[in-house]
Amino acid sequence: MQSSRVPPQLVRLILLVLLILGTYAIARVNLTPKTFGQYGHYRGAALDEAAARQLVFAGTKACNECHDETFAKLAKDRHKNVGCETCHGPSRAHARNPDVTTQKLTGEFCVRCHVADPARPAAQKQIKLHEHFPSDSCIGCHVAHQPNQSK
Repeated sequence: MQSSRVPPQLVRLILLVLLILGTYAIARVNLTPKTFGQYGHYRGAALDEAAARQLVFAGTKACNECHDETFAKLAKDRHKNVGCETCHGPSRAHARNPDVTTQKLTGEFCVRCHVADPARPAAQKQIKLHEHFPSDSCIGCHVAHQPNQSK
């Protein structure tokens, strides 16, 4: 009769799998946040953390309260659905205190959406920076709130 000994390679493999599973179980118990799973597959404390963040955006309605003439111009342009803070940056402080200035418009805001990229829709206006304006900025030639018009 032959003895039914398990080959040593198989024993080592089984021990390795048990070690990995044990390490995973210990790590899961010790590293999983206490509020994980409180709201389905989410961490409950994340809601409190998000609510505690300082707000930095004012929203389009806050801009419209003082800059309605700019809104009237913008309503006629293709950029009518682009929010003010997309180009001017977070403006909650400016909305509360007009003496606080917003960011200056520079070409870097325009190229976020308009630099040539094959992944963008073909209908979206795209430019090759080095060919379109080698040294000047966008607002040097284009009207800031109606970029389809030239200065």
